[in-house]
Amino acid sequence: MMNQYSSLSKAQLPVAIIGAGPVGLAAAAHLVTRGESFVLFDVGHAVGASILQWAHVRLFSPWEYNIDKAAKQLLISHGWNAPNPLDIPTGLEMVKDYLTPFAELPEIKPFLYLSAKVVAVSREGLNKVKTHGREDLPFVLHVEMNGERSIVKAKAVIDASGTWTNPNPIRSEGVWTTEEQAFSKQISYGIPDILHKHKDRYSGKKVLVVGSGHSAINTLLELGELKGIVPETEIVWVLRKSNLEDVYGGREQDQLAARGELGKRIQKLVESGNVKIITPFFVQEVKKNKDKIQVIGTLNGEFQRIDGIDEIVANTGSRPDFSFLREVRVLADPSLESAMELAPLIDPNVHSCGTVRPHGEKELRQPEKDLYIVGAKSYGRAPTFLMATGYEQVRSVVSYLAGDREAAERVELRLPEAGVCSIRADVTSCCSPAPQLKTSKSSCCNGSSKHE
Repeated sequence: MMNQYSSLSKAQLPVAIIGAGPVGLAAAAHLVTRGESFVLFDVGHAVGASILQWAHVRLFSPWEYNIDKAAKQLLISHGWNAPNPLDIPTGLEMVKDYLTPFAELPEIKPFLYLSAKVVAVSREGLNKVKTHGREDLPFVLHVEMNGERSIVKAKAVIDASGTWTNPNPIRSEGVWTTEEQAFSKQISYGIPDILHKHKDRYSGKKVLVVGSGHSAINTLLELGELKGIVPETEIVWVLRKSNLEDVYGGREQDQLAARGELGKRIQKLVESGNVKIITPFFVQEVKKNKDKIQVIGTLNGEFQRIDGIDEIVANTGSRPDFSFLREVRVLADPSLESAMELAPLIDPNVHSCGTVRPHGEKELRQPEKDLYIVGAKSYGRAPTFLMATGYEQVRSVVSYLAGDREAAERVELRLPEAGVCSIRADVTSCCSPAPQLKTSKSSCCNGSSKHE
């Protein structure tokens, strides 16, 4: 099946894409538009598998920011009717009305492999130590599918595998412990469907939410609604931020009204007194106390214990998986695990500007020629990412791979302002111009959502 590429020369080989989420599928769209062949692998049973894990959540960005331009043109050429660009979809609608129809197109479906896990990427015949001649060799992907392993050759690799399926632990040190893993039935990583599918799990329980991003806000807002229905429900929110204003975001100043509304709604919930807030709190340990969870941490430098927890929702972000890239030369920022050139612009230790200024192939280059990490994975552990940013990344990368250097260097991205941008006084602003790039009117100070 996939070994059909084994006899081709390197120039004839396809580009391999890892990940069939919005950004990986957008990469396929741009390759089709450029007349380049591709093969696309995803470990999930459906396209957008990670999005389906938060299918009930409504995005804060409207359709106009969620559909890749090349993918849209392909869909329209086959009679697809685009959604109203101003409507805001749920995760389920994103998959059902956009990603799935796109995956069914004749230009895409024959080259898409689901339930296909890429377990290793290397250069043909060489490990990562050997230098001489490696750029002339094709990539080799080891893919597990239906219990068997296949070898697939490719002339380039675009890793759009994301980070959603690799969540961070709740322990502030970032280390997984056997104690935390022992609570797998009482800790949920992600955004549970609290008002419907998982309602019985959380009704009348004491629920601890850990985190301060948009995922945590969505979780808390649904718990707040549940408490209105089942008053016995207790909500405890622990986060590391010392200032809740940082969580509320731009609110009225946010150019994405739905994103600003999230900030206003969580502020209202906090001010209602229906949520017990413990901040800045750093989780150090979780223990079992009969059928309850005991969380131990520090608050303002002093140890504090939170008792009687029934359920924990961990909205602590996620991290990239580099395990299958071990035999190729990949360089990541030592703290964020992001693309090196993006790190200073998205580092939460420095600023809260949201997303990075427009960027493309040049900023995403790896030491391994023709291998690119794009999408949420290119941001590593940084807490913000917008789909439109990923679409621009793959447009630029594919342009470069197709030999169109001018298009690769051009940046075609305009994002809405978040209405908030704070930086430390001793560092260069992320909002400073990028003279090396040809940019459209845009700003790095755009808020975004990792789960988008």
